[in-house]
Amino acid sequence: MFGVVFPNRSFPMDISTFSQIDTFHWILDMNTFVGEAYDQVSELCIFLLNSFTLPADKALAVYIQSPGSPFLFCGAVTLSRPSAVLTLPWPEPGSGGEMRLTASGDAPLSAKIGVSVEDLAALPSLDVSAEKRIERLAMKVGENLFNFMQSFCGVDGSKLVVPMDILDRWFKKFSERAKRDPEYLKGFAL
Repeated sequence: MFGVVFPNRSFPMDISTFSQIDTFHWILDMNTFVGEAYDQVSELCIFLLNSFTLPADKALAVYIQSPGSPFLFCGAVTLSRPSAVLTLPWPEPGSGGEMRLTASGDAPLSAKIGVSVEDLAALPSLDVSAEKRIERLAMKVGENLFNFMQSFCGVDGSKLVVPMDILDRWFKKFSERAKRDPEYLKGFAL
């Protein structure tokens, strides 16, 4: 059905490494894999095996759970995207999150990775960490533009007034700096 690899930490593992909860849910107890050092495992590669046929409207969703916390969605794979390397943003133990795959009264004794078959349309994104990186990049570029504009603006009542060509001037400066210093754009990526 599926397999996982923890880059630089494991060999490929198939579904037999996971405990099957029901027909559509599996759990990997990180205690058996890395003990209490689960938060040092920062990535997971999940992939569909050739013999598995997942309906086109379904996805294999990946969740993580720190001890005492609900499950947190990390990403998913589908037939059109049969593998993915997902960042594992482990929540602080006991913090809030999203979906619980264990009974609400059961506090997990170790960190877990959950995999479930879900409707593709119900998932927020196939790769949550990529979405967050793009959002951070957009915010940093916007902040750079704002700081540039602020150095040229005047105040008219409650409005900031900037020269009409301010975007052109900012983009020219931004582009030239990126050409001169290849490391410049890496500062925006985080």
